[in-house]
Amino acid sequence: MTEDSRPASRSFMERLLGDRPGALAIRLLLISLFVGFLMSVFGFDAADLVRGAVDTVREALRDGTGVFRQLLNYVLTGAAIVLPIWLILRLLRAR
Repeated sequence: MTEDSRPASRSFMERLLGDRPGALAIRLLLISLFVGFLMSVFGFDAADLVRGAVDTVREALRDGTGVFRQLLNYVLTGAAIVLPIWLILRLLRAR
């Protein structure tokens, strides 16, 4: 390859963002304007979306801890049967 046909090296910011910062900012501004308009047409509000996301995360954490508590109960209940049987079989094989 000759020096003239090689593409110009991109700056760190361009590599990080995928485009020139100014062009990216304008593109994101226009997309945000369009999406915001559509959201207002359909009756969505940004505060409602953020509040809903926070509530969803809060419920998932609350329900998630309940799921882990239930799993721990299953493990302990199963272990009450499995461990004694395993121990008896292990002792019988040792002879």
